[in-house]
Amino acid sequence: MDVFLETERVVLRRFTEADADDLVALNSDPEVMRYLTGGPPTPRDVIEREILPAYLHYYERGDRYGYWAAIEKATGDFLGWFHFRPGEGAGPGEVELGYRLRRAAWGKGYGTEVSRALIRKGFAKLDVQRVVASTYEYNVGSRRVMEKAGMTLVRTYRLTPEELREMFGIEDPEIFDGDEVEYALEKVDWERQQAEEALHQG
Repeated sequence: MDVFLETERVVLRRFTEADADDLVALNSDPEVMRYLTGGPPTPRDVIEREILPAYLHYYERGDRYGYWAAIEKATGDFLGWFHFRPGEGAGPGEVELGYRLRRAAWGKGYGTEVSRALIRKGFAKLDVQRVVASTYEYNVGSRRVMEKAGMTLVRTYRLTPEELREMFGIEDPEIFDGDEVEYALEKVDWERQQAEEALHQG
């Protein structure tokens, strides 16, 4: 198993073609897809022909960044995925954090646990200078993970119908009447947070 990151309860490993069924199940849950497509699932052929090959392609460039399958240590169950990679148009040293978890994994702290570990690895070992993450403004659970990981709200913006179609396959932009929110954390602020945590623990 090609492990990218390990936390107390979770292992992040490389995806393989054998993960297609788990991705299909993840993207078929209307609640998981609620703030992405409005609920409709991602078709299996799209996952097999486009999404999974795109994940696998990252590993050909090296293992610094990419999409990673999240596996629960205690059970070996597939929890979902995390990505940690430069976003489109990202500046030097800027990396985007993202995640999608099965409904059964919600509310158990996995998102925060792994996000904090990814941020730590980025700043401490990968020469990352800034981590960003975005979600739909009404996705309270996702926003809470970002905040618990030490990130703060930096901007609110509206996706165009064309962007909604290209990014999420949404043909009817009216199903989303809100904005996207972007959170960020600078390395200097993360280092300050670490120093404050160490002070309190001491």
